[in-house]
Amino acid sequence: MTRLLFPLLALVLSIALPGVAAAELRGHGGPVRALALSPDGKLAISGSFDQSAILWDLERNVALAVLRLHDGAVNAVIALPDGRFATGGEDGRIAVWEPGKTEPQSVLAAHEGPIVALSFSTDGNRIASASWDGTARVTSLAGGEPRVLKGHQGQVNGVAFLLDGRIATAGYDGTLRLWSADGAEAMDVTLGLPLNSVAAIPNGEIVIGGADGALRILDARGEVRHKVELGPTPILALGVSPDGTKIAAGAIGGAVALVERESGKIDFTINGPGFPVWSLAFSPDGRQLFTGGSDRIIRRWDMATGEHIGPVVLSKPEDPRTIFAGDRGAEVFQACAACHTLTPDGGNRAGPTLHGVFGRRIATAPGYNFSPALKDLDIVWGRETIARLFEIGPSRYTPGTKMPEQTINNHADREALVRFLEKATR
Repeated sequence: MTRLLFPLLALVLSIALPGVAAAELRGHGGPVRALALSPDGKLAISGSFDQSAILWDLERNVALAVLRLHDGAVNAVIALPDGRFATGGEDGRIAVWEPGKTEPQSVLAAHEGPIVALSFSTDGNRIASASWDGTARVTSLAGGEPRVLKGHQGQVNGVAFLLDGRIATAGYDGTLRLWSADGAEAMDVTLGLPLNSVAAIPNGEIVIGGADGALRILDARGEVRHKVELGPTPILALGVSPDGTKIAAGAIGGAVALVERESGKIDFTINGPGFPVWSLAFSPDGRQLFTGGSDRIIRRWDMATGEHIGPVVLSKPEDPRTIFAGDRGAEVFQACAACHTLTPDGGNRAGPTLHGVFGRRIATAPGYNFSPALKDLDIVWGRETIARLFEIGPSRYTPGTKMPEQTINNHADREALVRFLEKATR
């Protein structure tokens, strides 16, 4: 049942601490996975690993409602041109919401796997969705069968409608696919590394964020015009200013870089609290940037100076990958860091926390909504079972899992990962 809840903590903070509330929006119980602002900049919607979406009043700096529908994390949100909002969840469904309504206007059963990105057409009549089921889909809000875009080998991490009506999809298989508006064959752009996100630029160009920590700006033909090295950690989130002159990129390491589109030069880097940045959104006038991350807070930044609006405590949590720097297992774990934490206070993300995983029965981590199929499996996590998971892959070892398919073929790398986890999750 859909429920409308009012987060008391957020409301209390907005009254008692007006200076802080003006800069920070608090209310989610998990990392802020997705973020979007209404066209007039008065409202925002955020999605979280806590399985909720929150509708915010940005003029009063309060949460208007907590919307609960999805069975799993709310991984994607968009603000439609007509004032409605859409959410995409781990359950493969898209929900369309009207402000002030407690029930979704419509719910679309779109995918067989988690939805991780949404985009809307320029006329606002169609929604494109990207999913870990290996497809992207284009769904008309007026009804009818969706257009299914198949071709990626593995999960699709990003989707965007382009200026000319084409659709860009970014895949874990290292390809950017450009799908024609009329349904003709797609054009492949092979980049050779997992792609985490894609965004359209108003002038017709494309920007993608990679697992190598580099931002790539492509022209309308799909040719790389700039490669901007931003850091060693994967880029998780992208935002494009309304005028298309600036690109914001957020990474697992917690930094957000502001890049000039034309030159590919970095204007400045925002060094926040040090938590992974999962979501970004510019204000309609381009003067502010909103960020959401693993600290469960939505923050505002001044785009003229790169400074945080209001007070912020810049405290970075202890990272076991830093403690074990140079450890091969820590390097292998880098691919898992976007979905799993290791420390007692890390909490759940797209996947459950791995703290205390050794000796723990499968599907019993507190506070995480596991797939029903996992609860019937007779697996206790240890050196042998974790190694086996990555030897044959999650879909074979844990049927029914929502974990993306990945294997570690090298025996030494598997052993290194297990040794690292044994130390880092104690």
